[in-house]
Amino acid sequence: MQDISLNLLLLLFVAAFFAGFVDSIAGGGGLITVPAMLIAGIPPLQTLGTNKVQSIFGAGSATLAYARKGHVKLRTQLPMALMAVIGGALGAALATVMPSDVLRIILPFLLIGIAIFFAFKPNLGDVERHRRMAPMLFGFTFVPLIGFYDGAFGPGTGSFLMLAFVTLAGFGLLKATAHTKLLNFGSNLGALIVFIFSGAILWKIGLTMGLGQFLGAQVGSRVAMRIGAKIIKPLLVIVCLAFAIKLIADPANPVRVWLGI
Repeated sequence: MQDISLNLLLLLFVAAFFAGFVDSIAGGGGLITVPAMLIAGIPPLQTLGTNKVQSIFGAGSATLAYARKGHVKLRTQLPMALMAVIGGALGAALATVMPSDVLRIILPFLLIGIAIFFAFKPNLGDVERHRRMAPMLFGFTFVPLIGFYDGAFGPGTGSFLMLAFVTLAGFGLLKATAHTKLLNFGSNLGALIVFIFSGAILWKIGLTMGLGQFLGAQVGSRVAMRIGAKIIKPLLVIVCLAFAIKLIADPANPVRVWLGI
């Protein structure tokens, strides 16, 4: 594409800052950055690759902020993060053969289901609960699968990780948010490595938006740690529903095509 104007670059920076703020609390930053880049005229493949550049800044920024306050132990969680890296790399490598139409059909309904769960689940807060799955089993099954999804497709990854941490690992919302950012960083890193070798990255845009993501994530993570479940829960519900509506509203969505609407 042609060299992007300064005004458009500034708008993308602002979009990335807001995305970093939202993503550090409830996930769903791609709901903001991917459409913003497409509207700016960036081709889809470069949008996907460039989005991983700026996303890794936001996830890394939030992870460091949560780690500094003791909400995630980086050393003990490295094996799980490594599984996310592997999953993200495999997903990005196989993105061209993924059944994208199937994902586009299922994803809105999954997000609506997650929103309903978090909206109506009673006593859902920052207190940890009974663990339903051993950490090793969780790390070697769900983590690489969700990482694979992130590398191949991406939307909703943070929401899926949040749901898994709360329901299976027994984490409270704040701890789940902190660990979600670490695994998001891992899956983004794995996918980014693949996209670098494929030449699908616009570095000027990616690094500019990365700075916005970094700053937004710093602000958002501090808000989340100060307010906790009171802001995480409603924002997670809103992001999931907004994502689902956006996907269903797409005229090219297979569900709308089949229904003729």
